Amino acid sequence: MNSVKIVATLCLLSGGAYAVDVPIEGTVQSRCTIDTDTPGVYGNPNAYTLSTAPADGGVLPVTRFDVTLADAYYARVTHPDSFSTAPSANATVTFTGSTEVKAVGDAAMSGYEAAKTTFGNSTQYDLTETGSLWLKTSSTATNGGEKAFPGGTYRAIVVAECIAK
Repeated sequence: MNSVKIVATLCLLSGGAYAVDVPIEGTVQSRCTIDTDTPGVYGNPNAYTLSTAPADGGVLPVTRFDVTLADAYYARVTHPDSFSTAPSANATVTFTGSTEVKAVGDAAMSGYEAAKTTFGNSTQYDLTETGSLWLKTSSTATNGGEKAFPGGTYRAIVVAECIAK
């Protein structure tokens, strides 16, 4: 009986409890993916304008969203407000643009265009259905004072995001 008391006393005096952190891991695969369907191209309808409009010699960029979990994501597309690469310009460049539904993979998505929200340069769609959604984005850059753009390569970026609700 005395040996049990000694062991119990030694356990209490030896510094208390011993703890170990046990990790738990998990990997989440997005159920909303984004692909570039068509890269955009700026046309140059006059010396001071660059435009993705087909009438101006441009090509509208098209982004495809594939959704496999309904009502869990928003699609957000932001049209450019600056060039990511450009020769030096002498004036202030003004950007305008918009995003619209080009096509839907399911008739249940037909109301997406009417239900979109726009804020600043961004357009957001509530992805309430599964399937594919194609969005086309226009971009126009106008060099201030109707000054000609210097020769060279101009590049701008359309940002496309799947945002979890």
